[in-house]
Amino acid sequence: MGTPFNQPLGGNEMPRFGGIATMMRLPHCVDPAPLDIGFVGVPLDVGTSNRSGTRFGPRQIRAESVMIRPYNMATRAAPFDCLNVGDLGDIATNPYSLLDSVAKIEQGYRRILDADCKAIALGGDHTMTLPILRAIHRKHGPVGLVHVDAHADVNDTMNGEKIAHGTPFRRAVEEGLLDCNRVVQIGLRGTGYEADDFDWCRRQGFRVVQAEECWNRSLTPLMEEVRARVGAGPVYLTFDIDGIDPAYAPGTGTPEIGGLTVPQALEIIRGMRGLDIVGADLVEVSPPYDAGSATALLAANLAYEILCVFPGVDCRA
Repeated sequence: MGTPFNQPLGGNEMPRFGGIATMMRLPHCVDPAPLDIGFVGVPLDVGTSNRSGTRFGPRQIRAESVMIRPYNMATRAAPFDCLNVGDLGDIATNPYSLLDSVAKIEQGYRRILDADCKAIALGGDHTMTLPILRAIHRKHGPVGLVHVDAHADVNDTMNGEKIAHGTPFRRAVEEGLLDCNRVVQIGLRGTGYEADDFDWCRRQGFRVVQAEECWNRSLTPLMEEVRARVGAGPVYLTFDIDGIDPAYAPGTGTPEIGGLTVPQALEIIRGMRGLDIVGADLVEVSPPYDAGSATALLAANLAYEILCVFPGVDCRA
């Protein structure tokens, strides 16, 4: 018996290299109301500080998603058997104005949330998470956060600007968008502007897991701690692709050596099963620096893995 929910277009119906390049070749849905979860692109790189190109991220992630099939053979998750999922297209950002783009992203997200649809955003630089959190705060109040990244993104300013891809979580704390004792940052590393860059996060109540704590170990035990810390309240997942080592994900604007491995990334995402996830994003994929589209392919698969741990997704024994 067929499922009443949207299904990805199969390779036997249309060759993988054909058809419209939506996320996982799902239907393109203008109206979020019929959906439980929608993928939405945020083509933004006005907030980047080094290598631009993340405006092309959503399109390339979609292009590399064509090989992903409906069933997760590792976790047995079957998202398309129990939830209605579609591709909501892109939020129209302003390539000439970061502040206007931020306003448009918040407005676009409010429309999705007002339709009782959850979203997985495909980025786009990390500035986009601030307006998303603003929209989510309007619906859910302060939320917990699981933040995978090489960088803390808590700068006060960048080149004198309060809004940029290195400042969103400082602004989110100041605006009361986060439940700070339920925030975990994983994968932070590299060099800093100040000796206490990561300590600012700890002073707010964040649990900071630097990359060195993750080397040569499974992160499954860490995720047990994360689930206990985040608890039963609403939580948002933001996954910066540069949290993963550039050996696996070179196509990003600010790569840092010594990062997470792909299996560790999967452990983090799969370890979020059972949490009250109210939204997620995957950001900072920059196709111009992505040899062979390896980073976009990884991002597409991680976005699917994120879908598989949303509340309401069943696992087939």
